[in-house]
Amino acid sequence: MENSDRKILGSCCCGAVRFIVRGKPGMMGTCHCSRCRKLGATPFVFVKREQFELVSGEADIACFQPEAPYTYVRSFCSRCGTALGEPLSDDASFPVNAHCFDEDPLVRNGFHEFVAEKPAWYEICDSARQFPGHPET
Repeated sequence: MENSDRKILGSCCCGAVRFIVRGKPGMMGTCHCSRCRKLGATPFVFVKREQFELVSGEADIACFQPEAPYTYVRSFCSRCGTALGEPLSDDASFPVNAHCFDEDPLVRNGFHEFVAEKPAWYEICDSARQFPGHPET
C-alpha cells in the first residue's frame, strides 16, 4: 500500500476520541516551551485539514483557550485528559499530538523548538535541528 493510500489511526487513552489521517503527515516536531510541556502536547505531527477525519468523540473534546500572547487553542479529551493537539482547528494545517497515533505516523522528528526553555534535566537525543524559539524560515 502506498503512503498516500494509507489510513493512520489515532485515539485518546480511553478511546472516546478517534481519528484517521489519510496519507503521510507533513512533519513532526518537538516543542520544549513550558506551555506545551505542561499540556502534554509535544511532540506533534502536522496534518492537513483534508487528510484528517475525526471519527468519534467530538462532544468529548474540551479546549483550553490561551491568554495573550499565546494563540494556539489546545484540545484534550474531557474523559481521560489526553492532550490531542488542535483537531478542531479550522486552519489548513494543524498539529496533532504524536502520542495519539495508534500506528506509525510515517514521519520522524524534524526539529526541536523553544530549546531555550527546555528543562536542564531533559537531554535531546536525536540529530534534529534545534531552534531557541520558533524555527527560522
